[in-house]
Amino acid sequence: MDPLAKAEIGATGLQVTRLGLGGAPFGGLSEDVAQQRATESIAAGLDLGIRYFDTAPLYGSGRSERYYASALKGVDRNSYVLSSKVGRLLNPTGEAQTDAAHMSLPPMEVEFDFSRDGVLRSIEDSLKRLELDRIDIVFIHDPDDFHEQAVNEAFPALAELRSQGVIKAIGAGMNFWEPLARFAREADFDCFLLAGRYTLLDHSGLIDLMPLCVEKKMSIILGGPYNSGVLASDLSEGTTYFYRSTPPEVLEHARKINTVCERHGVPLKAAALQFGLAHPVVAATIPGARSADEVRENFEMAAFDIPSDLWAELRHEELIPEEAPTP
Repeated sequence: MDPLAKAEIGATGLQVTRLGLGGAPFGGLSEDVAQQRATESIAAGLDLGIRYFDTAPLYGSGRSERYYASALKGVDRNSYVLSSKVGRLLNPTGEAQTDAAHMSLPPMEVEFDFSRDGVLRSIEDSLKRLELDRIDIVFIHDPDDFHEQAVNEAFPALAELRSQGVIKAIGAGMNFWEPLARFAREADFDCFLLAGRYTLLDHSGLIDLMPLCVEKKMSIILGGPYNSGVLASDLSEGTTYFYRSTPPEVLEHARKINTVCERHGVPLKAAALQFGLAHPVVAATIPGARSADEVRENFEMAAFDIPSDLWAELRHEELIPEEAPTP
């Protein structure tokens, strides 16, 4: 599969590389990432030809966005696509913060806000941190408990900006497919960021959400293609699945998939990245990375030549759904 092939976001004309780079790890997700490592990671992506980058105010209380600003300084703005998110305002506190892993964060507290004013302020603040004059794709970020406000206030504010050409595409990014399907029925979204719900281990987005997006010409971008770590691990005890300890039955399922992969000489990571990209509604997948080496490895895995017999065997063993498209 060609990681640098381009796919359109909805019907916007906006083209992204099939392999993107997720910015959550640059905010210190599970492990601190210094600015130099983050900058080197983004530079490695640029060198490889990756031209889609994702971030959010929530990632490290703005740190991920600032790292992107540093890494993309001087890069032709028309040569890449950048997405960020709204729904989390960062309010200065004057005191340094720490996260659950005791990593130091900028002196900000996070406030949920899906109102019109909150959306406009969030974008303005992101543009300052990113040192850019536009964000291409804006996702409404995890509005799990704010669905009505997201539809009635956040979306119309973004639709105005889209009509003015300030942004090019509107999306919602969530960890569950059900609210995204509801959004697809209620508003004119261009795309959705679906995290962890269409992978080798979790196919829950396949039956309802993805056909609906095909019908409405809405693209899906896949986050968490490794299910927060387990599909990028050696499958020993202590792996993580949706950021928690991997349940025994999920680990066993992953090991069965890996056995098939080994039989065909294919790394599990390669199968994990390419499985999601095979669905026609999926425009891109955006694995995160904490180093330039991880960026390069993700690229190699996305480009790895996988024989069709592997997918046929996974189907035969009922390890992936019969109806799931494969490369």
